[in-house]
Amino acid sequence: MTQFYDARGNIYGVISPQALRDSGIDLPASATHCALSRLAWSHAAIALCCDWPEGVRPAGSKSHRSDGLLIGPFQSSPPFDLLIVNTDGTLAERSGNGLTIFSQALLEQGLMPEQGASLQVHHDKQDASSPVPVSVRPAEVAGVQGFWLDLGQPGFGPNAVGAVGVESVRFNNVEVSRARPLAQLDPAWTHSQFVRIGNPHCVTLLEDEAALPSNAQMLESPLTESLTAIAFAMPVGAGQPCPAGVNLQWAMRAGDQRIVARVFERGEGPTASSGTSASAVASAAWRVGWVAAGEVQVVMPGGTAPILLEERDGELTGVRLFGTAVRDENS
Repeated sequence: MTQFYDARGNIYGVISPQALRDSGIDLPASATHCALSRLAWSHAAIALCCDWPEGVRPAGSKSHRSDGLLIGPFQSSPPFDLLIVNTDGTLAERSGNGLTIFSQALLEQGLMPEQGASLQVHHDKQDASSPVPVSVRPAEVAGVQGFWLDLGQPGFGPNAVGAVGVESVRFNNVEVSRARPLAQLDPAWTHSQFVRIGNPHCVTLLEDEAALPSNAQMLESPLTESLTAIAFAMPVGAGQPCPAGVNLQWAMRAGDQRIVARVFERGEGPTASSGTSASAVASAAWRVGWVAAGEVQVVMPGGTAPILLEERDGELTGVRLFGTAVRDENS
């Protein structure tokens, strides 16, 4: 019923709307109405599709067998509507790895045109328009079959993500932000660049590798509780500095056009990789002068994401993410 895919260590389940209805979940006919009524069905969908079967959860694994659930398509031809459901039942505006996985599922179902297609992500966030469109094109990079995702033009700064109560500071002679809850956890986490690329991100810029948190550290108490309070919206988190929640990244320059990153997602927690997080990291690195426009490699525990930055007249005008996904038979 639910098919699981792996994209650089990020695992999502994919299920059709009709399969959920056949399982007894009262899902509305349209993606728009599904998003508006998600409180009525999303937790049941996650429990059905993403909970570990009783007695088979591997030792040391996360509480769910995937990082989320992709519901769709709602049509048999493009544009394709879908929902990205986090394991806490909330909806995401965008997920690079999730959209890569959904594109692979469409390809296997014979629905993805050779020239690509438009995907439309429906959500219920009040601070962003819905649906969020993404253009997807099948491609090959370095002998690997995958997809280029056109994520559009990023926005920068606190206003772009609805952040409140942050201070302006300088990093590499560029104005960035100091998010007090992060800086209080670690003095090295003082310089952050807010980026919106469909969904909101807070990229903390580091100059010392020792300040990069590991995924294992981010799963330990009390750090996981502190990061959840920062990243998650209320009532799970504190919604500070972003009332709607924010995805957290830590980034460090690792050479020409290469950035090392860690990710803590709102609605999920630490993750091996994230496509939109990698895109936000590359965008933030461009803004502070760490990288130039062109291809940027963002290295995460789950793998390296190629990002293509497009610049015109000193402005970042577009971001493209290359992703690839395979079936995950172990989830």
